[in-house]
Amino acid sequence: MTNDNKKAPSNRVVILGALSAIAIATARIYAKEGAAIMLVARNPERLNALAADLRARGAAQVETAAMDLEAAANEAAKHMADWKTRLGGISHVHVIYGYLGTQEKASSDPAELTRITSSNYTTAIHWCEATANIFRAQKSGSLVVVSSVAGDRGRQSNYAYGAAKGAIALYTQGLAHSLAGTGARAVAVKPGFVDTPMTDGMKKGGAMWASPEKVAAILRRAADKGGPIQYAPGRWRLVMTIIRSVPSPIFHKTKL
Repeated sequence: MTNDNKKAPSNRVVILGALSAIAIATARIYAKEGAAIMLVARNPERLNALAADLRARGAAQVETAAMDLEAAANEAAKHMADWKTRLGGISHVHVIYGYLGTQEKASSDPAELTRITSSNYTTAIHWCEATANIFRAQKSGSLVVVSSVAGDRGRQSNYAYGAAKGAIALYTQGLAHSLAGTGARAVAVKPGFVDTPMTDGMKKGGAMWASPEKVAAILRRAADKGGPIQYAPGRWRLVMTIIRSVPSPIFHKTKL
């Protein structure tokens, strides 16, 4: 017997790279809202544990898909269609997977350079395009892509990562333009320093660092409103405007 009084999910959400600290915090926001959620990441045991956590927090439905998002990118359209069926529709897609790597290694190791650019841009755009095609057809939906302030100006410390993150932001901005007038949206969110395991090798603390929960709240709002390029937190927009405006002869004397 079916329960005809069962409340419909508030949203139907796909989270790509669901096991990062930011993704987990984002999923928990949606769970509290009673959303139906598809979690996609590599580790099936951790996915199942997160799914149980989200159900306990109020998610209407939680599905999981264990896969390497880079390896599966060429079949993104097929997977997105399957997840739409399993969720009964898609309202929001969050593209959160990526790889920081190190510039020092990338400068001498072609595999590291390829991994940085593949994870953060060349495979991610397949998931973005597959999502955009679904949203164009249904004339609704929001694609939210995690970029980085590192993409706003090339710097010696992480220019491979920055180039990839800058490219995905520009790509998402173009998708947003292509979706204008359809009822669907695309947003690139650019976090600054975030206290996550990915940044464990860096000195942390201070006003410029944000928690995963703070960034997650911004990602969640971005799915509902705002322009195609957003900063997390918003003060990074001013900071990066200043950094971009520094003349090259001066900038090249820095060690950023």
